Amino acid sequence: MKTWALLYALIWIAFLEFLLVMTPAADRGPFVLLHIAVGVIIVALSFVNFQRLRATQVPGRVKRIARSTVQLSVAAGVLGVLLAFKVGSTWVLPIVGITVYGLLDFLHVVNAFAIITQAAAVAIAHDMWEDREFEKETEPGFIPELPKPQPKIVIQNQ
Repeated sequence: MKTWALLYALIWIAFLEFLLVMTPAADRGPFVLLHIAVGVIIVALSFVNFQRLRATQVPGRVKRIARSTVQLSVAAGVLGVLLAFKVGSTWVLPIVGITVYGLLDFLHVVNAFAIITQAAAVAIAHDMWEDREFEKETEPGFIPELPKPQPKIVIQNQ
């Protein structure tokens, strides 16, 4: 699969992960297992994307954001494991009155939002780098039309 497709796939898979969590169901068991499986896919795909970008000449900022996406996905995975084992569900934090489990859950969700945000930034930046869009400036206030694809010239031998 091409790099750009994998970059955008990560965004849509992360979006699917949000939908899985938000699905109301009487029996959450199958959704939890699917959530774990998709989470593993997100970690693996973010790593593959980072490795692919690392091997290109894409600007350093894009590589750093891709690396942070891997780090965030691993952190979300570690938090997910802690949540699966109900770590901190009985430990209440003084003053704020929430459990450690609640704090871990909050951090897990924040990481998930960060992953999808970073993945989108990397995909768009890679597209713009690949198409050399940063080299084409536009006038303030002007939004150019989408470039039309060039027709392919086919030469047939007779």
